Amino acid sequence: MGPVELLHMSVFSQSFSPCGRFLAAGNNYGEIALFSLSAALSPEATSANHKPVLTFTAHEGPVFSLLSSNGILLSAGNGEISAWSWTELIKKNVKTLWTKRPNYRSSLEIPEINSMVLNLGDNSLVIGAGDNNIHILDLEHGSFKVCPRVVATAVLQGHSDYVHCVCVREREAELLSGGEDGAVRMWDSRTGRCVHCVEIYKYENCARPQFGKWIGCLTTDCDWMLCGGGPSLSLWHLRSLSPTSIFPLGGVQRQAAFHQDMILAAGEGPFVSHCLLGGDVKAQIPCTPQSVNTLQLNANSSEHQVLTVGGGSSRIDVFTNMSYRAFSLSF
Repeated sequence: MGPVELLHMSVFSQSFSPCGRFLAAGNNYGEIALFSLSAALSPEATSANHKPVLTFTAHEGPVFSLLSSNGILLSAGNGEISAWSWTELIKKNVKTLWTKRPNYRSSLEIPEINSMVLNLGDNSLVIGAGDNNIHILDLEHGSFKVCPRVVATAVLQGHSDYVHCVCVREREAELLSGGEDGAVRMWDSRTGRCVHCVEIYKYENCARPQFGKWIGCLTTDCDWMLCGGGPSLSLWHLRSLSPTSIFPLGGVQRQAAFHQDMILAAGEGPFVSHCLLGGDVKAQIPCTPQSVNTLQLNANSSEHQVLTVGGGSSRIDVFTNMSYRAFSLSF
């Protein structure tokens, strides 16, 4: 890849291998790079260990989303999802297990797939797409689901603009989705019905009309929801459907995560914000990308517990301690 492509590279997505020793990252050129975290974190590591052990083209357009499940790496691009075996990728064998396309209304449409999440309750993949809909893939049977009480295939319709993010609230059997239309919708995963719709930008203390109304990040933790984008990043109590904390962060937030007793958030600006649940910003830790698209915690691995941060750069920052960047991996 030439210097111009590297200069204009954006990292959109990341996923750790089930063993926690490898990181997959997807960029705007449709490539997935595999990094060996165990080699990069070793005391003997050299700059060569910060480069990919494997790079391959997975999709024609950007790799918007990556997710790992049961030894499989799932990648999403324009209109399609592909599955790859982690065991084979680690051996540098690049071969798709399958590629699936949701049932779009029009065959001419190639909507991007912006977000994927696993619903462990019924072993399905919940997909947020650019056709304004949420599609559900039954991973056991490899087919797009039919809900028992919904006549058509399980396409959850309700957003009036494209869906940016999806997440699962397992205990309540609910799916949540956030869209360009400024709404967070909550769906009963058993019936496919929308049970609540919260238009975040209509809450005065969340609204930031200068940034728009779109919801770009969404995550839950039991009875709590975190969302942001055009509106301020805010923490909501899901039983009362009310915002309890509004975080005073400038710019738009594209990714947020609960971590121990705080919240990690990133978006515009070369830093990761550490926020307290009460609404205070405790610290802003510098990172390489000027704008962040993805942050990922390697929670499953005891020996490789790191935070990785990617965005408008060919470099992915690795934090072994939440307070400073240890080193960067690079495409």
